[in-house]
Amino acid sequence: MPSFDIVSEVNQVEVNNAVDQANKEVSTRFDFKGSDARIEHKEKVLTLYADDDFKLSQVTDILTGKLTRRGVDIRSLKYGDVEKVSGNKVKQSITVRTGIEQELSKKIVRALKDSKLKVQASIQGDAVRVSSAKRDELQNAIALVKKSVDDFPLQFNNFRD
Repeated sequence: MPSFDIVSEVNQVEVNNAVDQANKEVSTRFDFKGSDARIEHKEKVLTLYADDDFKLSQVTDILTGKLTRRGVDIRSLKYGDVEKVSGNKVKQSITVRTGIEQELSKKIVRALKDSKLKVQASIQGDAVRVSSAKRDELQNAIALVKKSVDDFPLQFNNFRD
């Protein structure tokens, strides 16, 4: 029976490379001379440090530009609150989201069931598996999901006959 998986993945190597490039640019830019602006990367959390809110927004712009150029979808970033550290210094944590959250999975399954397509959708951990007897139905399901979910990056893998 033909099937495919709907997943949300981020290439961590590209994230590491983008963070390295952004740190290099921040360290060489004239407007950041003498400041403590930097980006730290641990697991799936990026922490941005800067001297004030304006420089923090500058660091964020540099990072998103580098991530975009490296092919990382910035819709997978979840921005935390800006926190005061010591003095005027601020920091912000950004989570790199991977996997489809439970609520979004349920929304995708509900949309497929309501569409009257002859497909079966099941939630499997942080992915959604869609199967059908016909390939055309699966292609219609992909088109429907692409149209209905536009605020979160999704990939369609394991297309099997």
